[in-house]
Amino acid sequence: MQVPPNSDLTLGMVCLDKSEPGRTTWSMVADERFTNPGGVLQGGFLAAFCDSAMGAAAVTFVAGRKVIAANAEMKVSFLAPVPLDAVLTCFAAVVSGGARVAFVEATVTAGESTMVARATSTYLFRDR
Repeated sequence: MQVPPNSDLTLGMVCLDKSEPGRTTWSMVADERFTNPGGVLQGGFLAAFCDSAMGAAAVTFVAGRKVIAANAEMKVSFLAPVPLDAVLTCFAAVVSGGARVAFVEATVTAGESTMVARATSTYLFRDR
C-alpha cells in the first residue's frame, strides 16, 4: 500500500496533523491545473480533498488496527468559490463510529476563515 497515495501527491495535499485518533487536518493550494474556465477550483477536486482527509480520519479512528477504509457514500456542499492559489485547509473528524463503520464530517476553509465546503461520508472498515 502506497502512503501517501498518488491522488494526494497529484493534488499537493499535505497532512498537517493526525495526532488525535479520528481527527486530521490537511492543506493544499488551489493549483491552476484544477481550475475550471472561470478560474475557480473545480468541485471534484475539492471533493477529493475532503475524501482523502475524511478517509485518513476514519483510519486513525481505529487506532491500533490495520484497516482499509472504503467510502460508501459522500455528500459535499460547496459554499463559496475557491480562487486560484488559495491555501485550503481541511479539518476532518469522525462523528460516530464502531468496529465496522464510521460517519465522518469535514470542513474546508480558504485563507484564514472563509468556509468553502462541508462534507459528510460513511466509511466501511475492512481488515488488511
